[in-house]
Amino acid sequence: MIQTWFHKLSSNVEQVIVGKHEEVRRVVATLLTGGHVLLEDVPGTGKTTLARALAKSLGLEFRRVQFTPDLLPSDLTGVYVFRQGEFEFRSGPLFTGLLLADELNRATPKTQSALLEAMAEGQVTLEGHTHPLPRPFLVIATQNPIEQEGTYRLPEAQLDRFTARVRLGYPEGESEREMLRRMRQASPLDELRPVTTAEAVLEAQRAVRKVRVSPEMEDYLLEVVAATRKAQGVVLGASPRAALALERFAQALAALEGRDYVIPDDLKDAVFPVLGHRLILSYEARLEGLTPESVLHVILERVPVPVES
Repeated sequence: MIQTWFHKLSSNVEQVIVGKHEEVRRVVATLLTGGHVLLEDVPGTGKTTLARALAKSLGLEFRRVQFTPDLLPSDLTGVYVFRQGEFEFRSGPLFTGLLLADELNRATPKTQSALLEAMAEGQVTLEGHTHPLPRPFLVIATQNPIEQEGTYRLPEAQLDRFTARVRLGYPEGESEREMLRRMRQASPLDELRPVTTAEAVLEAQRAVRKVRVSPEMEDYLLEVVAATRKAQGVVLGASPRAALALERFAQALAALEGRDYVIPDDLKDAVFPVLGHRLILSYEARLEGLTPESVLHVILERVPVPVES
């Protein structure tokens, strides 16, 4: 069921985002975990377009916030205003189905922290009152890894709230030529129509939680996570939250392939998008040319893969 649902959704999104099936798959898998996505890439690679295409295809309310140094937390969460003798809550752009947090690292840490409760718990607390957010609720945040002037580094607590980091990259082969042809007369985004509903997304999320993870897969996952904490050159390894995100992402990937059980390849495919942005390397390790991805490659080579008994 989920596999058919995904094919319909991805085909719709890929009318706009050409040649990026794997990246779309990872974003949809994150949606099915109930988590959030960090799109990290250079300008012009389609990060904003992907978010808009996904929101239209899902039929979710979409809001985009341009993060700037003068953005305040209340600009996201909303405020209480005094009206006709009482305080009335006016919700901010957080109260939507899909929020595009564009250039998240340009806002101050104080404003970035306004997202933490919303992303982790699906609610906003103001003046002692808790306001639940719509469901499903997905944050797609973007940041440019090249330009550092006027930006604030995302703290580890913020990065750990993102289930996955996805990099789109430049189009390959004939994909860029196909993009030019599709965009020549008009943007396909203008013609995009919903192919699913919010209720169908929630049903798919519930189905993903039921995907079976065998004890052998649990052992494999925990060994990989533990290895990130002991790896040479790593100052901060994967947290327990990261282990949970890794399992759920692997469950989502299995469901997208039409399976109700996780296999080692699902966990391997999940490791880089889920753990890559969570590992913090020492200054010496970075000088030696190590990256989180290279560390994860070594870990996957060393941790024994479980075999079917």
